[in-house]
Amino acid sequence: MKERVFITSESVTEGHPDKIADQISDAVLDAVLAEDPMGRVACETLVTTGLVQIAGEITTTARLDYPDIARGVVREIGYTRGKFGFDCDTCAVVTSIDRQSPDIAMGVDQSLERKGGDESNDEAVGAGDQGMMIGYATDATPEFLPEPFALAQRMARRLTAVRKVGELTYLRPDGKTQVTLEYEGGKAVRADAIVVSTQHNPEVSLEQLRSDVKRLVIEPVMPKNLMDGKTKFLINPTGRFVLGGPHADTGLTGRKIIVDTYGGMVPHGGGAFSGKDPTKVDRSAAYMARYAAKNVVASGLAHRCQIQVAYAIGVAEPVSLMVETFGTSQVSEEALTKALRQVFDFRPAAIIRTLDLRRPQYRRLAAYGHMGRIDLDPLPKWENTDKADELRRLLS
Repeated sequence: MKERVFITSESVTEGHPDKIADQISDAVLDAVLAEDPMGRVACETLVTTGLVQIAGEITTTARLDYPDIARGVVREIGYTRGKFGFDCDTCAVVTSIDRQSPDIAMGVDQSLERKGGDESNDEAVGAGDQGMMIGYATDATPEFLPEPFALAQRMARRLTAVRKVGELTYLRPDGKTQVTLEYEGGKAVRADAIVVSTQHNPEVSLEQLRSDVKRLVIEPVMPKNLMDGKTKFLINPTGRFVLGGPHADTGLTGRKIIVDTYGGMVPHGGGAFSGKDPTKVDRSAAYMARYAAKNVVASGLAHRCQIQVAYAIGVAEPVSLMVETFGTSQVSEEALTKALRQVFDFRPAAIIRTLDLRRPQYRRLAAYGHMGRIDLDPLPKWENTDKADELRRLLS
C-alpha cells in the first residue's frame, strides 16, 4: 500500500508587514550597490503603525535618502491612504545606521589584505560568517520548487495582481495563501485544502469576496486535475480582514525565511537574505547552492537534489559540501559531490562573480521568493541551467 501524506506550504503578499520590511531593506541594498558596488550592507527594518525604523551597519561611499527609499517601497506596494492605517506620505521614517563592525569586516578583509587587496583572487575573500546554507531543486514543477509551495507562491502573486490591475478594487495589500496537497507514493494526487486570507475594504460582503477570490485567484492557478469535490476552500475563514498591514501587526526583516526559500519541505540554514550584501554567505551561498542543485536536476541526474554548504568566518573554502538526492540519483552521491566541486566554485568571491551579485537586483526578490523566480526578467543567474550539460558529461 502506498503511503499517503499531506504536505502544506504558505506564501504571503508584498503587503504583509514582514515583507514590507524585507523590501525596504533590499531597496536600501540596491541603492547602495547602484552607487557603490563594493559597499557593505547589513540593513534591518521594522514597520508598525505610522512608523518605519531602519537600522543596521552600512559602510559605503553612496549617499542615500533613507526616507525617500522607504516611502517609495510603501507607495509601490499600495499603502497610500491614511485609512489603511499606514500611509507612505505620512508615516515617520527613523534611521539608526552605523558602519560595519571592524571585527566582522576583518573576517572578509583579512585574507583580502594578505592577497594584496585583489578581490579577483578567489582566495582573497573569506566568508562573512560561519554557518550552513541549503540549496534544493525538484523536477515536480516548472519552477523546480516543491508543488505546494510553487502553487502558494503563484497564488500570492495572483492575489496582488488582481488588486493592482483593478480586477478586485476592494482588496488591500496584505494577504496570505496556503496550499495542502495529498501525496501518494511520493506523488501529489489531489489538493486537500486551499487557504486565502486577504485584506479588504469594509464595504465588500464576505460572500462576494469569497466568490471573487475563488474565481479570479484560486481557479486560474490551481491545476484542475488536483481539484475534486472534497477540496476545501477556506477564504478569509475568520470573516472580516479590514485591519491589516503594519497597522495590525509589526513587521521585521528576516521573519519569512521559509517563504523566501522552499516552503517548509526543505531544511533552512537559519540565515535570512534581505538587507545583506553578497559578502554575507547567508545570502550568496544559498543562491549558489540553489544554482548547483537546479543544474543537477536539470541534467536528469536526479529528480530531487538538496545541497548543504558550510563556512567558517574569514575562510574562503567551504568547510563541507553535502549532497542528498533522496534515492533519485542515477549516480552515487559521492560521485555527484566530486562533480559539483569541479563545476561550481563555492568560495565567496567566485560566487559573487559567477552570479553577478554586486549589481542592484534584490528588491524584486524580497517578495514572492528568492528561488524559482522564472516570472522575473532578467532571470536571476542562480536560476540558469547552463551547467547541466557539463555535469552530465562528467558523470556519463
